[in-house]
Amino acid sequence: MISILQHTFIIAAIFFLNIELCFCACARAEYEINGECCPMCSPGNRVYRHCTEFTSTTCMQCVVSTFTDEPNGLARCISCTVCDAAQGIGVKMACTPTSDTVCEPLEGFYCTDEYSGNCRYAVEHTKCHPGQYIKQKGTAVKDAECAACADGTYSNGSLQICKEHTKCEDLGLKETTPGTNSFDVECGRKPPVALIAGILAVVTIVLAVAGGLIFKIIHKKGPPKTHTAGKTRLSDNQTCESKTSSLMREERMDVCAFNHSGHVASPVENDCGKQCCDLQEHELTYIRNGVT
Repeated sequence: MISILQHTFIIAAIFFLNIELCFCACARAEYEINGECCPMCSPGNRVYRHCTEFTSTTCMQCVVSTFTDEPNGLARCISCTVCDAAQGIGVKMACTPTSDTVCEPLEGFYCTDEYSGNCRYAVEHTKCHPGQYIKQKGTAVKDAECAACADGTYSNGSLQICKEHTKCEDLGLKETTPGTNSFDVECGRKPPVALIAGILAVVTIVLAVAGGLIFKIIHKKGPPKTHTAGKTRLSDNQTCESKTSSLMREERMDVCAFNHSGHVASPVENDCGKQCCDLQEHELTYIRNGVT
């Protein structure tokens, strides 16, 4: 009895399995259309005309900028992906009838949206500022990293290691502008000691000569002159002339004192007295001659 049931079960299983095989999908390299299983077109092609009970599938190659990358029953090829520079990506591999375009990040960008090895969006690497160096250079899949320069070093932001400040003394120069973490120091030539001494000597001599000339000019001019002396002398002369005229009118002979011998006395020490006596002596001589 058990044996009969086993045989019945096996027969039923085979029957249902045959039914399932009859109603299963088309073969791996076929596609179903209108209840028929048609052969697929190869990669790089599309279906131009579906198969019938009496004819096979008719295929056609994909046109430019379209592709199929596997066996298919498509009526149209797939459009190639466009790598848009505005999205930070460029063409890594051009599209072919059997493969899609492969995009990659542009130089200086890294991918932030990737699918099946194809970058769909990328952003620019972080740019280090002056005073920073590139600690980790950016890649196509990773952003760059920046770090600050230590004291005594500098970077303009594009260096992968900070540079030490130049030591002007080692070059025989003089530091004119101190360095920062963004810029190097600036050096200038040291003026020779002899040149400095010469310049100082020349400046000293020039100042001394100028001072001497100014002193000489000031003392040469002296204090402002006045006309007092001239006026006094003129007044004295006028007085003398007035006295002389008076003597001539009065015909006086005793203006100047005579000594006991009868000669004219010596003139006085001042100029006015001398002039007066000289004039009076001349007048007396003239009078005497007139009388004689």
